Amino acid sequence: MKKMAETTEYLIRKRKNEGILCFLLFFLCFMAVFFIFSAKEAGAARIKELGYINGVRSNQLIGYGLVVGLNGTGDKSNTLFTFQSLANLLDKMGVKVDPRSTKVNNVAAVMVTADLPPFAKTGNKIDAVISSIGDAKSIEGGVLLLTQLKGADGEVYGIGQGPIVVGGFSAGGAGASVQKNHPTVGRIVNGVSIEKEISYDHLKTETIVVSLKTPDFTNARKIVDRVNDIFAGSAYAKDGGTINITVPDALKSNPVKFLAILEGLEIKPDTIARIVVDEKTGTVVIGENVRISTVAISHGNISVQIKEDQKVSQPLPFSSGTTVATPDTQMKIEEEKGRFMVMEGGISIRELVNALNAIGVSTRDVIIILQTIKAAGALHADLEVI
Repeated sequence: MKKMAETTEYLIRKRKNEGILCFLLFFLCFMAVFFIFSAKEAGAARIKELGYINGVRSNQLIGYGLVVGLNGTGDKSNTLFTFQSLANLLDKMGVKVDPRSTKVNNVAAVMVTADLPPFAKTGNKIDAVISSIGDAKSIEGGVLLLTQLKGADGEVYGIGQGPIVVGGFSAGGAGASVQKNHPTVGRIVNGVSIEKEISYDHLKTETIVVSLKTPDFTNARKIVDRVNDIFAGSAYAKDGGTINITVPDALKSNPVKFLAILEGLEIKPDTIARIVVDEKTGTVVIGENVRISTVAISHGNISVQIKEDQKVSQPLPFSSGTTVATPDTQMKIEEEKGRFMVMEGGISIRELVNALNAIGVSTRDVIIILQTIKAAGALHADLEVI
């Protein structure tokens, strides 16, 4: 009996160990598959980041209005259109005033702008930006009166009104003044009520058009291939920036579902080899696909130091001469010895940065070196200076 119990215990331990081993193998396989897919999707981007559906966009609204309630910081009396607008407003309310005799400084004429987002419905609220167009010093603490916001077609799509929030202030006295940020531009949060909707019936058609934000033939082909993998034969590229996609019959009655699937598809976009430099700030951004042919670089600085002194020349005793000051100029020129460094062809970004750092050049020197390499024909990338 004792031997049988020991045998049973041994089998139990064996099966337990085998179960743990199977679990570990399963876990390792799962992690391997996870890392493989993670590496595969590294650098991938969704179609919604690369392009947009034609017609699904925001629309700009604009209107002219008056801001009241300012503490003496409004438009001056020589801003005639402000007081004409004020007189017209009061006239509609039954108050007759002469615009030329109206002298108030708590009113400012402003332009009101807003972005009408796609699929905005009547009654929705959006933000408005208020900008002074007169000579007001500040619109802080003001209230925008009822203002119609129109689209490019002249139709009224929103009504704006409410207190203005200004992220700054301006104050001063007879001898000094202080200002923070820009007090003549403000914002009304949820200050515009949507009064008219924009129709999006074109989304119910059989063909959807995707426009790439950055036209590229390679990316257009990749998107077409990816879409056709999911919806066979439904997409084709009209050109490098336009892709026509036929809505499958099963999803024609549900375009939202189709567009949600379409936007979520991922590809690994191809990028143009480009270097962007900003000489004003010394900023250099180097793209992924930048390559340089074999080239030898030598860079040295020249420094010139000029020192000016004034020396006094005294005449001899009992002479008729006068004391004069003579300039003494000392000039020193130092030229740094340049040393050549060879950059092998086809180097990566990391190798390029390490090579430039090894030379010990500043950011502005890097800009000059890149421009010189481009002039030599060894830089295989677009060099854009902004």
